[in-house]
Amino acid sequence: MHTRATLHHDLRQLGVVDTDTLFVHSSFRSLGQVKGGAGAVIGALRDAVGPKGQVLMPSFNLIGSRDERAARWDIEQTPSCVGWLTEAFRQMPETARSDHYSHSVAAQGCRSQDLVSGHLSQVGMSSPWDREPWGKTYSDESPMVKALDLNVKILMVGIDYESSTYVHLVEVMWWSARLAHDPTSTFRGLDRVELGRIWDQEGVLARGQVGDAACRLFEAPAYVDQLLVWAERL
Repeated sequence: MHTRATLHHDLRQLGVVDTDTLFVHSSFRSLGQVKGGAGAVIGALRDAVGPKGQVLMPSFNLIGSRDERAARWDIEQTPSCVGWLTEAFRQMPETARSDHYSHSVAAQGCRSQDLVSGHLSQVGMSSPWDREPWGKTYSDESPMVKALDLNVKILMVGIDYESSTYVHLVEVMWWSARLAHDPTSTFRGLDRVELGRIWDQEGVLARGQVGDAACRLFEAPAYVDQLLVWAERL
């Protein structure tokens, strides 16, 4: 059975260091049996980044239509629909959560409140998920964009690139660049799995085990920049 200490060791072996900011995509089940459950996993993540680091997770509300999501949104009560670990993380008293009806992000750490506090901002790139009175999903003040300034690392725990939310940011950046030249340009999605396959072959990333889970760890700014290059060739 895995423990908080053994998971911490595995995260260190993978390459997580003190002061890291992590954006975590996860399958809790993939880790195998963990003494202490989700709390031990989250504790291991916090131990690995240390007191000056941050742990971020998606706490998205994606069930139903956008009207339905907006109608039921409550920053304190609406559950995360993207995995058990994210929901356990959301409910912890030390977790701060951003105010966005569909693409909320949760965070713990010394800069968590600053990272999540700007999600009502209307300054920055537009996306298909924008909806008033909430801010732009990937505004300049949104958690995922602000985390890039901290050289956030993406940690994928037992999942594939289908869950790679930073691809949405690439889609928005790609669309914004096209709109600058053609105001009639429409939003286009990207194949996350195919881009992930190429990234696995050509990108800079670490791969290893945390508990029973096959994991990937890589720097999000480099990932975003490279995917944008590939997108612009389409």
